[in-house]
Amino acid sequence: MYELFKDLGAWLVSGEQWTGPDGIGHRLAEHLQYSLLATLVAAAIALPLGLLIGHTGRGAFVAINLASFGRALPTVGLVVLVFLVSGLSMWPVYIALVALAVPSIVTNTYAGMTAVDRDVKDAARGQGMRAHQVLFQVELPLALPLIMTGLRLALIQVVATATIAAYVSFGGLGRYVFDGLAQRDLVQVLGGAVLVAVVAVVLDLALSALQRALFRHRPAQRA
Repeated sequence: MYELFKDLGAWLVSGEQWTGPDGIGHRLAEHLQYSLLATLVAAAIALPLGLLIGHTGRGAFVAINLASFGRALPTVGLVVLVFLVSGLSMWPVYIALVALAVPSIVTNTYAGMTAVDRDVKDAARGQGMRAHQVLFQVELPLALPLIMTGLRLALIQVVATATIAAYVSFGGLGRYVFDGLAQRDLVQVLGGAVLVAVVAVVLDLALSALQRALFRHRPAQRA
């Protein structure tokens, strides 16, 4: 076991391992590209949906249950299914990652909207605000902490799962995991897993710190 961790440490700090098209730097850039793009697409889909059902109260049951269904989808199975339909491309990976990210964003956006005090919304309407003004000037600012939590959770889930890109012969940090398994190289497998875990933890800590800094003067909001 000691030799294994010693070899893992040597693998991680090796200068050769960080350079070139197969180096950690390049694979990390690919991994972040997949993760950020998938999360942005998921946010573009889920945020309007969450805001709409949270503001109107309509369709909440259907939307939340569909989001829960998205959580239950097996990611690798979805990749394989889309791969069989679309062929060899990044589409299966992005579709699977977006499907994974949407539920967290929808449910947290909806929770943030419904947590806004009804008296506050009634007061805004009483001042003559129109529906869209209440949404964007009152409800959305108050719901932002929970919405950001949903985005953070979605991004971390996607980062941890973006290793599936290597399953269909693309890049990212998952390349080390799948290549290591194929070559029976345990050090490479562990190296890839450690890198993914470190990236996820660092992003989570950074986004948590950003969230605390942005809303440090705001009282806690209950879902």
